Amino acid sequence: MNAPLRTPIHFDVQGLVHASAHNQSMDAFHPQLTPKQWELFGTYLQPFALQQGQVLIQQNATDRTVYFVESGQLTVHYEDDKGRLRLATVDAGSAVGEGAFFSRNPRSATVQAASVCKIWTLTPIRFTELTNRQPALAVEIAMALGALVSRRLSNKPKRIAVT
Repeated sequence: MNAPLRTPIHFDVQGLVHASAHNQSMDAFHPQLTPKQWELFGTYLQPFALQQGQVLIQQNATDRTVYFVESGQLTVHYEDDKGRLRLATVDAGSAVGEGAFFSRNPRSATVQAASVCKIWTLTPIRFTELTNRQPALAVEIAMALGALVSRRLSNKPKRIAVT
């Protein structure tokens, strides 16, 4: 998953904060966090980069990690026996993987990098740690992810982005 890139990429949670603040689409991840809470949240996340074309989420996988997009663009594909169908794009300041994160169901689609991306991961184990140590912060993250799921489910073309 973590392939080397031609140039080194610097990771700082402030990039994710900026992306979230500047994404004004219905697909944005907008938790109501103070700068201190963002910094604390960042300590529970793991950053990495994707090269264009790399698969982030494979349809039917049972992984429950949720991914926050700092930069770049992801495409969401549903795969059936006749091939792939591109269904949605996910931009910086949004998230993917929230469907399986909450439901514990297999992934509903494949997510692939359409460009070089900076991604931050939150695993269920790290979320449990966050819940135990910082419950108010964990509730805000869960509510913001839940709001994203709700907006996607109310928008027919974006429904499949609930991976």
